Amino acid sequence: MQISTKVRYGTRAMLDLALHYGNGPVLLKDIARRQEISLKYLDRICSSLKAAGLVKSLRGSKGGYVLNKPPSKITISQINEALEGSLVLVECVNNKNFCPRVNFCVTRDIWQELGKTMDSVLENTTLEDLVARDRKKRRISDSMYYI
Repeated sequence: MQISTKVRYGTRAMLDLALHYGNGPVLLKDIARRQEISLKYLDRICSSLKAAGLVKSLRGSKGGYVLNKPPSKITISQINEALEGSLVLVECVNNKNFCPRVNFCVTRDIWQELGKTMDSVLENTTLEDLVARDRKKRRISDSMYYI
């Protein structure tokens, strides 16, 4: 199982906006450059994020994109949901009618537990958390000394 490129890039773009939160709109071309994402692809991702109400675009000479809520109020789960829908490891976890073995299948229990754990991490991690992690990693890498 892999998180899609769309969700990975969307999360990076949202982190970029969170890092600039409160400083006004951010141009997509600047996000694309900093995050090394195709501008065309980023535009499609931001359209989905905008439709989900996570970002808004502002027109004009001082236009660009901004978060629609504070970074502390946007979870990685919301980003995933906006870009890919719900995260389902196996169909039988969400649809009991999918398989006749559902009532006695012990592997389904494992997929269900794993799904709950992943959901918990995604639901409890906000953009504010990612900003803090980003700043900490930058401080560590800035203080490293190379010979």
